[in-house]
Amino acid sequence: MEYIYSAMVLYSAGKDITEDAIAAILGAAGVEADAAKIKALIASLEGVDIKEAIASASVAAAPAAAAAPAAAAAPAAAAPVEEEEEAVSEEEAAAGLSALFG
Repeated sequence: MEYIYSAMVLYSAGKDITEDAIAAILGAAGVEADAAKIKALIASLEGVDIKEAIASASVAAAPAAAAAPAAAAAPAAAAPVEEEEEAVSEEEAAAGLSALFG
């Protein structure tokens, strides 16, 4: 996640999201940068409108956030909650980095 966060910092600062810039941010944070992960991130962001992706992610997150209180109000065992978390994690993993931005 630190690679994505570094790209978001660059975007928020109005800077170009480049391999060197991401490596510099990670280095400043004390993270040993993996060049392959940086290249994969840069490739997945190619042609993505980050502003639009953030806006659509905010809209998509609203229904999920509204569903959370309803789920908490219903009595449930710990096992179904864990199954739900695993399903989300598998979907996110299958989607890849590009799903985060577009």
